Amino acid sequence: MENRPKRVAVMMGGNSSEREISLRTGGQISKALREKDFEAREFDAADRFIINLEEFNPDVVFIALHGKYGEDGTIQGLLEMLGYAYTGSGVLASALAMDKVMSKKVFTAEGITTPAYRSFRKEDIVDRERARDELAELLSYPVIVKPSRQGSTIGISRAGNRAELEQALELAIQFDDELLVEQFIEGMEVTASVLGTRNPEVLPLIEIISDTGFYDYEAKYNLSLSHHIIPARVAPEIALKIERIALRAYQALNCRQFARVDFILSAEQVPYVLEVNTIPGLTETSLFPDSAKAVGISFSDLVARLVNEAWLLKKEGAR
Repeated sequence: MENRPKRVAVMMGGNSSEREISLRTGGQISKALREKDFEAREFDAADRFIINLEEFNPDVVFIALHGKYGEDGTIQGLLEMLGYAYTGSGVLASALAMDKVMSKKVFTAEGITTPAYRSFRKEDIVDRERARDELAELLSYPVIVKPSRQGSTIGISRAGNRAELEQALELAIQFDDELLVEQFIEGMEVTASVLGTRNPEVLPLIEIISDTGFYDYEAKYNLSLSHHIIPARVAPEIALKIERIALRAYQALNCRQFARVDFILSAEQVPYVLEVNTIPGLTETSLFPDSAKAVGISFSDLVARLVNEAWLLKKEGAR
């Protein structure tokens, strides 16, 4: 066995609503890996890939999938059953982070500040009037309505009154049978990129400014509609507080290798954790590569580092 991984299967595409973003991510990862002298081959998870994967016999599978069947622990479980090393978090961490309701419960149990929320299953909101009345007792407008298990802000909307709430529920239920209704917190959007497994570090914080007024799908993937300010314009003591909370959230879910922790910093300078992304975007507009670049880690160095660490974790029996 060589003392370093050579063959890398880049798992991309798939059947989720984030397929196109995944294909872009996978293409850029493959290109970067070839620049680092890896033999990288792309595999579309929407096709019958297992036989082709076995024929290629990769040293590491780089998971460039987003959304359902990519970030939710399913592909991670399959790769473990097949015996392959793979990048990113394991089965449980992936499943917990992808499920916004479950991760909220973990944050609450760990004493990590997160916006007040209420969860609903599809059958709970058949009676829309009752659902609205129940929410009115627990949360005040505006609220954010999210499918529990989606990424890239797909199906997410803001509701400022009962009529908008009705529309938001109708939209979100198209993407998942469980919904999260969360208290909207006015403030600065900040994200913390965490890199590493045994001794994870927080990369420079990024402040996000969206021209749409909300960091939605369009703003995330359109270079002209969002701006990344590095480092975020916060006081040093607040930055340190955000970094510490980011590490707590990362470790509470038992994340590995890399993840992005998203925050809202309120006007009172209270950091609220919104969610943890265990496979953060790796495209030309993505936050994680920008944060890595700020400390001198190029995109190709970043993906090579993830591949090498995944291989070592498997070799050491830590996966």
